Amino acid sequence: MNAWIGSLALVIVFPVAAGWQVRQGKPKLPADELPADLFPRHGPLGLPEVIPAPEDNPLDKKVFDLGRRLFFDPVLSIDRTVSCASCHRPDHGFASVEALPPGVLGRRALRNAPSLVNRGYGARYRWDGKTPTLEQQVVLPITDPNEMALPLDDALQRLKSDAVYKQEFGKAFAGDSSVTKNQLSRALATFVRGLVLGNSPIDRFRAGQPNDLTVAEKAGMWLYESKAGCWRCHSGANFTDEKLHNTGIGVRDGKPEPGRFAVTKNPKDLGKFKTPTLRGLAASGPYMHDGSLRTLREVVEFYSRGGNKNPNLASEIKPLDLTEEEVQNLVAFLRALSR
Repeated sequence: MNAWIGSLALVIVFPVAAGWQVRQGKPKLPADELPADLFPRHGPLGLPEVIPAPEDNPLDKKVFDLGRRLFFDPVLSIDRTVSCASCHRPDHGFASVEALPPGVLGRRALRNAPSLVNRGYGARYRWDGKTPTLEQQVVLPITDPNEMALPLDDALQRLKSDAVYKQEFGKAFAGDSSVTKNQLSRALATFVRGLVLGNSPIDRFRAGQPNDLTVAEKAGMWLYESKAGCWRCHSGANFTDEKLHNTGIGVRDGKPEPGRFAVTKNPKDLGKFKTPTLRGLAASGPYMHDGSLRTLREVVEFYSRGGNKNPNLASEIKPLDLTEEEVQNLVAFLRALSR
């Protein structure tokens, strides 16, 4: 196993609380304690070896390093109290600890901040699938009034006024230190694209190493592939079909939240939200777009009872009536995807 893959797995699976202490009413900014050699040379076992990247933004270590610095820097928030890492906590699977993470000026994001792990393999972004590319997605939180609330021109001016950043942008972009929106989005997207996680016991089992799974994890994998039907939505190497489904999360009195409907205005899309990856789940709760399910057990029990009823409920969502042992085994399988 490559050292950087093992290091990232440890960061994700074993969160530490020391970096999130509250002092004088303000959260302490997460420090960059990631492995120095985090930049990926290729995808890990279980995922495509070539990490997808657009032609105009190939994976490049200098751009990755710049994006890494920006990810941890509160310079991109209006009051300099929040960084990208504040919501996407490296010690919490690059996801938010709270259901709705805190933003600037006492505000909160409108949705849960999902894990950034393996988003480089994604086909669409945001819970409603509104954003088509990672380059477009990474700059949206900067201007979001509930997250970082900083106009993009102001963010660029701050970076241009910083001599060190001017130098770093020049290093990353072949001497071009003009600090543009394109450069900013390329740097942040490259860093996120490099956060890959694989080589789990499930991957090794599928690669012919049967002793890497416990009896409970094997039983959970069988349930995933059969009775539970998880594969219908959580398919492929990254355990997500990258599509949107109405599972009943967010339904109140039988009425779903807008979800994908807010983008398409198609009534059939009411309550549909994007399928997240199952990789790294053990460290990234709470779950779902609203953070309403706190534990993996709650997630499994939610699907076991058939989700929340509403007129647009996906046809795949039906009561599973799992036994207590089956619930435990499915949770064991999900945890195995995180270590």
